[in-house]
Amino acid sequence: MKTTVKDLVQTRIPTEHGDFILHYFSNSADDKEHIAFVKGEIAGREKVPVRIHSECFTGDVLGSRRCDCGEQLDLALAIIEQYGCGVLIYLRQEGRGIGLLKKLQAYNLQDQGLDTVDANIHLGHLADEREYDIAAMILESLQLKSVALITNNPKKIDELKRLGIAVDERIPSEAQIHKDNQDYLKTKVEKMQHMLSIKDKDGR
Repeated sequence: MKTTVKDLVQTRIPTEHGDFILHYFSNSADDKEHIAFVKGEIAGREKVPVRIHSECFTGDVLGSRRCDCGEQLDLALAIIEQYGCGVLIYLRQEGRGIGLLKKLQAYNLQDQGLDTVDANIHLGHLADEREYDIAAMILESLQLKSVALITNNPKKIDELKRLGIAVDERIPSEAQIHKDNQDYLKTKVEKMQHMLSIKDKDGR
């Protein structure tokens, strides 16, 4: 059966980055609460700034410095405010798709010396198990003509194009690099081909 999404509720949410409309989507694939945070009139527009953000409880809610997720979430909202319109899709696929429990177990493995990719693999998972089918369907529901994707991840660009979304350009979103996330970001560059400007611990 083909997966479908349905825009069930829309409500205004005022934020430090201005007013957004929160769209609550149901879907026929899972029971997760995927949402779209929308600013401005976007239907029928081209090159709409779009961030597809996967849930990160530790980074988004607790402000963990082990990753750049919370900062990227805030940067995306700031970029959308700057452009005057845009969409942030919040997908409920914690820990690159492996769930919160496994992500926390992976953190412990990282503290023992494994990087983020090897920790996931050690737990029997892929390096990245996220999927973007529902995100593509949400974008289609919102009737965007094309997007300017706020990302450093080439896989997101390739996946959206594969799913029929016109990606006209990329908007970089680089968080601050510090001692708690440097190895994490370096692994993103070296093993996942993320487009980041990062130096090693010796400044090279």
